[in-house]
Amino acid sequence: MSEEAPAYTENLADTMNEQTLVEAQPAAFSELSGDKGSSSVMRDFDMILDIPVNMTVELGHARIPIRNLLQLARGSIVELDGLAGEPLDVLVNGTLIAQGEVVVVNEKFGIRLTDIITPAERVKKLGR
Repeated sequence: MSEEAPAYTENLADTMNEQTLVEAQPAAFSELSGDKGSSSVMRDFDMILDIPVNMTVELGHARIPIRNLLQLARGSIVELDGLAGEPLDVLVNGTLIAQGEVVVVNEKFGIRLTDIITPAERVKKLGR
């Protein structure tokens, strides 16, 4: 029993040190916590709105041997695993955030979002 007491004491000391570190956060982190009022939070939130992210729309995937890849030429057709009419995946920085369908607007391709992936659904997919 005396052997377990030091381990408990060490864990308690580690916990106390972590709590001290959290309480001693730099002012920049405490400003983002929302304690100062909604206008301050919105101003801090505005700081991240101009950060660029990569958005990708995927029609499907294909896995082909290098031999076949080297034989591709103009007009070649690569069969994708997605079926016609299936929703397209919309990824931001490699994370699925939505699904949609292709639309044409003013002779340009676009995507109409049909389903937004909630944060809870994204967390469930991480566990798979």
